[in-house]
Amino acid sequence: MSSDQDPECPCPVDGDTGQQEMVSTKKSAVLVDGVILNGPTTDAKAGEKFVEEACRLILEEVVLKATDVNEKVCEWQPPEQLKQLLDLEMRDTGEPHHRLLELCRDVIRYSVKTNHPRFFNQLYAGLDYYSLVARFMTEALNPSVYTYEVSPVFLLVEEAVLKKMIEFIGWKEGDGIFNPGGSVSNMYAMNLARYKYCPDIKEKGLSGLPRLILFTSAECHYSMKKAASFLGIGTENICFVETDGRGKMIPEELEKQIRQARKQGAAPFLVCATSGTTVLGAFDPLDEIADVCERHGLWLHVDASWGGSALMSRKHRRLLHGIHRADSVAWNPHKMLMAGIQCCALLVKDKSGLLKKCYSAKASYLFQQDKFYDVSYDTGDKSIQCSRRADAFKFWMTWKALGTLGLEERVNRALALSRYLVEEIKKREGFKLLMEPEYANICFWYIPPSLREMKEGPEFWEKLNLVAPAIKERMMKKGSLMLGFQPHRGKVNFFRQVVISPQVSREDMDFLLDEIDLLGRDM
Repeated sequence: MSSDQDPECPCPVDGDTGQQEMVSTKKSAVLVDGVILNGPTTDAKAGEKFVEEACRLILEEVVLKATDVNEKVCEWQPPEQLKQLLDLEMRDTGEPHHRLLELCRDVIRYSVKTNHPRFFNQLYAGLDYYSLVARFMTEALNPSVYTYEVSPVFLLVEEAVLKKMIEFIGWKEGDGIFNPGGSVSNMYAMNLARYKYCPDIKEKGLSGLPRLILFTSAECHYSMKKAASFLGIGTENICFVETDGRGKMIPEELEKQIRQARKQGAAPFLVCATSGTTVLGAFDPLDEIADVCERHGLWLHVDASWGGSALMSRKHRRLLHGIHRADSVAWNPHKMLMAGIQCCALLVKDKSGLLKKCYSAKASYLFQQDKFYDVSYDTGDKSIQCSRRADAFKFWMTWKALGTLGLEERVNRALALSRYLVEEIKKREGFKLLMEPEYANICFWYIPPSLREMKEGPEFWEKLNLVAPAIKERMMKKGSLMLGFQPHRGKVNFFRQVVISPQVSREDMDFLLDEIDLLGRDM
């Protein structure tokens, strides 16, 4: 230090900047309720390293193994044992990063690999790389899609995707919103139809209303019951219309039930048709149902959560012939189009703002009308949610990557593989189709050798009912594949195989039948 330097002077000398900054920080420390408020308390460098190592683990153990048929579909453990293996307890003090990475590895190990080529258990499967990257981005950015000011990109993306989906339905214009699941989309549609029928319900509630009644297929999704219960309509006010042998709603039965309901003093307000039923993959005759709805002035909603993706295919869109006559449509791109759970849209033909009128609460702290930009882009008031995920972005990224033709090919290939499997089932001894499928749902029984010579009487069906659950247990404990089973409308347990993922090959179809035979031939 020079002789003329004031020893009390805070100015740094000889590169002592860092030390001096520390001293200054300590001197200006602010203490509130015993907490020092200076600077961030998070160790950013350590956090960044953890993210980097965790992403490497995800890449190695999930993404790179996604198409490897030598990997197990699942590592089955009973619930109590899995609780011990995962170390689920949350403690007073945090755990080191190496331990957290071990936990991440365990979570991956014991989770079902829904991206595996031999996962056929649900109406979603496979890994779309572009959707995955989109999900990484939205998780990192953590947006909430309600106002343009906080989510400008994702609101515009949602608008573009909804517009394109509306075009594929066949409407010239329309409205819509992405929701957390097709069940929620169906509930939105039910409430919207009721609001259109009696707008006063939004403010005055249910008192004084006539007995409202709705009509849907006996094969409809169970969310219709949940929606009627949740909205106060009541499950007893759902008329389940009989279906034909293929699971399609019979329009003449619908007409009959509507007339009967009116004679009894009820007030019909909604018909819900299904395009792609959950079990059989049936498509209701939309044109004929729309004729009935027009005659009676009823809102027509189409639950196309599963089957809507056939609209992308020029070859298969005939399955939804007449969908352009619907007032609303539920469509889940996270199913056949693999946009990643969850990615579900409610599309509405009305362009007068009915969706916003029905759901708007005009929260003044979010939807101010005197903002400096066009507030018509603040679309969050059309939703019953406040915080809302940027689900449309996943579908948009996949669509940008593959193009419309690529999405069409994805649908065509899945249905071609389904047709291949059907023909193989017909050739093989011990396999029996419930019916010829028209979509990607292939329903069949496996009949073990011990039952093949038995007459199809009560004893036969009683024994066959036990076969699918037993084979399912064996396949899961082995980890070789996953396939759903269920009884359905008087038919004993059968397998339902669904083809979705483009990673699935003809060899996987052959393996499926070989493995079922291997696991069940001794029963």
